[in-house]
Amino acid sequence: MVAGQNKLSAPIRVAGVGAGYFSAFHYDAWSRNPEAELVGIADADLAKAQAMAGRHGVQSAFTSLDAMLEAVQPGLVDIITPPPAHYALIDRASAAGLPGICQKPFCTSIEEAQAAVRLARERGTQLVIHENFRFQPWYRKAAEMIKDGIFGEIYQITFRLRPGDGQGPSAYLDRQPYFQTMKRFLVHETAIHWIDTFRFLIGEPDWVFADLRRINPVIKGEDAGFLIFGYAGGARALFDGNRLSDHVAENRRRTMGELLIEGSKASLRLDGEAHLYLRDFGSNEWREIAYAATSEGFGGDAVYALQKHVTGHLLAGTPVENLAADYIRNIEIENAIYLSADQGRRISLTGQSGA
Repeated sequence: MVAGQNKLSAPIRVAGVGAGYFSAFHYDAWSRNPEAELVGIADADLAKAQAMAGRHGVQSAFTSLDAMLEAVQPGLVDIITPPPAHYALIDRASAAGLPGICQKPFCTSIEEAQAAVRLARERGTQLVIHENFRFQPWYRKAAEMIKDGIFGEIYQITFRLRPGDGQGPSAYLDRQPYFQTMKRFLVHETAIHWIDTFRFLIGEPDWVFADLRRINPVIKGEDAGFLIFGYAGGARALFDGNRLSDHVAENRRRTMGELLIEGSKASLRLDGEAHLYLRDFGSNEWREIAYAATSEGFGGDAVYALQKHVTGHLLAGTPVENLAADYIRNIEIENAIYLSADQGRRISLTGQSGA
């Protein structure tokens, strides 16, 4: 808990800002969380706010956070808007003494993100970034296995991003049309998830090298590329991203691709159906690993898992991940990736300050 912040009582009254595509996953998860009560939804487009509220059994819809704060008196604000709105909303929520969750990408620049972190810190309010991929159950299981030493010395981790949604002139228009106009796309919008996930699994990288490209000409930013992360102990992590290619899966957005962890004792493979397979070194047999995975919600119900993680922290003071101050490091690494791609060289990540 942040010093000076009072512990909340259940159910926590949650107010959401934003009624775009991905917000539906947030509101669905809040409606299933026994530690929370969704009490209001705001969006600049009142009709969208009303439609989302009606879909999730919420009585109150608004066009501004200010009006919603006054009317419903929430205990937590969930910010689910595009980045240009983040700083002002964090300012209003923290001024009211309220903890907040903010979607990624976090703010419009690292300077603005750092300023938002300072606001929350100075006002004694909790600010968490909604980076939910590390809460996907297959990554939680992989982290557990790493901690238990199942793989021995980890040599490398590879993730192959293959959602298959980026081909042709209509790419993304049915779901998130702004993807087409983003000047920074693959890394800023998508690979940022694995910057965070690799940090969660094996710690802080020492350097990064990036080779980025644009394949679909209707996209302004990059939509394919390779990111290589180097670690002091010698391990490597590879993000091999291509939004135009696909992989074998009934729902290609469930895992978004395939993972391979290779170590001195064993290797682990994640497929597109969220199955995990372990192979001992020297063996030719992959055996399936049992773990709790669901097809509900987004990404193994990772939105729900993150929200439950935050409400548990606010109610009981349990440790919390994804604090905004810690998330600044992801933005620093993202910026280093674009610098590497521009300059065609490996970029050192040591000596950078974070938040």
